[in-house]
Amino acid sequence: MSSDVLELLRAAGGYISGEKMAERLGVTRAAVWKKIAALRDAGYDISSAPRSGYILHAAPDRLIEAEITRGLGTELIGQKIICYDVVDSTNLILKDLARDGAENGMVVVADSQGTGRGRMERAFFSPPGKGIWVSILLRPTFLPQEAPKCTLMAAVAVARAMEKFGLRAAIKWPNDIMYDGRKLVGILTEMSAEMDRVNYVVIGTGINVNIAPEDFPEELRAVATSLMQMKGEPLSRVEFLQEFLRAMDVLYADVQREGFAPVLAAWRSYAVTLGQNVRVIGPVGEEFEGIAADIDEEGALLIDTATGQRRVLAGDVSIRPKQ
Repeated sequence: MSSDVLELLRAAGGYISGEKMAERLGVTRAAVWKKIAALRDAGYDISSAPRSGYILHAAPDRLIEAEITRGLGTELIGQKIICYDVVDSTNLILKDLARDGAENGMVVVADSQGTGRGRMERAFFSPPGKGIWVSILLRPTFLPQEAPKCTLMAAVAVARAMEKFGLRAAIKWPNDIMYDGRKLVGILTEMSAEMDRVNYVVIGTGINVNIAPEDFPEELRAVATSLMQMKGEPLSRVEFLQEFLRAMDVLYADVQREGFAPVLAAWRSYAVTLGQNVRVIGPVGEEFEGIAADIDEEGALLIDTATGQRRVLAGDVSIRPKQ
């Protein structure tokens, strides 16, 4: 690991000699040079000058542990972070780790995914260097029937992270975050449980951060967008991920103490579905329309129809144009 050299470069605030770093770390100057080379390969902008040493100019916007954990300050979420360049799916990796006893709050993040997926097994576009593809492991004390509300919790966490960047979230039930009618964020929650206890919950979140319109496949350009397009300039992926993990840390602690009522109240404040005329396609293909009135204490969507109120726990809900 080169994190020890990186911290010395940061602490120096200017040039620091290879000899001084070697002395402080108890290694040879050759070992310091190898670590400097590894940091440069990772994208750190480090220059050197004779008789002065090395200086760090800038860190890369790469999703690597040293950058994500620096100043993170969470109590639980992200105390252990595993980073990959490419994976099939962060959820699949974290579920395997969970079955092997991985700790509560572990995070798996990837620079890109090969088989990212969202709700209803839909593929999720996950290109390298442009977004945040992250999964979080929870081992909660609440009952299995409460677990689906973790999806709403993650949506609220993304919304709070967006606020740190001056952006206002619009959540479409249950978990899609939208801008100008197009999707910014997708969330997939998966669970292993028994009748009366949750073994683990894995929450996968895909955030389109710095994806330009032309980066999307042609078939997605009308339905997907990114935070960069929303703000009009690129965002730091590392900083956004940190804000998301901090928000999740606070929300999950609140849920463990108080239950999901505060999360549901926060979700309502960001919701664009409520009060809208919607069309629902159920899991088995049943279709109906009505007005989205509210969500209940289980997070189900309540639809006022011509024949009475209906409760939707799963399905595809689209907002209909106003007549």
